[in-house]
Amino acid sequence: MLWGTMGKVFTQASVSLDGYISGPGQTGFDRLFAWCTAGTVATPTADPDRLTYLTSEATARYLRELQERIGACVVGRNLFDLTAGWNGRHPSGVPVFVVTHRPPPADWQATTTSFTFVNDGVENAIARAREVAGHRDVGVGPGGTVADALRAGLLDELRMDIVPVVLGAGTPMLTGLGDTAPIGFDLAEIIEGIGVTHLVYRRATQNLR
Repeated sequence: MLWGTMGKVFTQASVSLDGYISGPGQTGFDRLFAWCTAGTVATPTADPDRLTYLTSEATARYLRELQERIGACVVGRNLFDLTAGWNGRHPSGVPVFVVTHRPPPADWQATTTSFTFVNDGVENAIARAREVAGHRDVGVGPGGTVADALRAGLLDELRMDIVPVVLGAGTPMLTGLGDTAPIGFDLAEIIEGIGVTHLVYRRATQNLR
């Protein structure tokens, strides 16, 4: 895709060495996200009172680039429920499209962020998010929405924040790809932070199947 006309579709997640984005029973987040406050360089989110990163300068540049590029998010219902809808304010400050077959919670009320519940699949959610984002990027997942986007050929960039911990079990970063795999990516851009290594994989121009 060409920057300036339409943004990329990417995913980003903190991942253990054995490939999990959470441990058994939704545990391990203290280890997976310890890097977010392991340094001294502040990077505020759209909701700085709730989340301001404190990292190395290299990680701060990585985060600032993401914040400047993102124009919308697509998330699954499990993540929405796990975070209680971020209390109506997503840290990115951009519109959020929730892929679900269930209605919003009865007491749900968004505050400063636009939330749209999409009941006809990830592909449509990404299409709607891209309309809103324009030339900016769309973030997907993490979770099952990432595999859905990969199966549909819609994911341009895979960002993995690798944390030096082995969780042993839990929720894998990538699963359920079936006969869609193998999927080719170019060699990673590597960014070393404090307590984390950021890997940026871009979809290969010619997919390796």
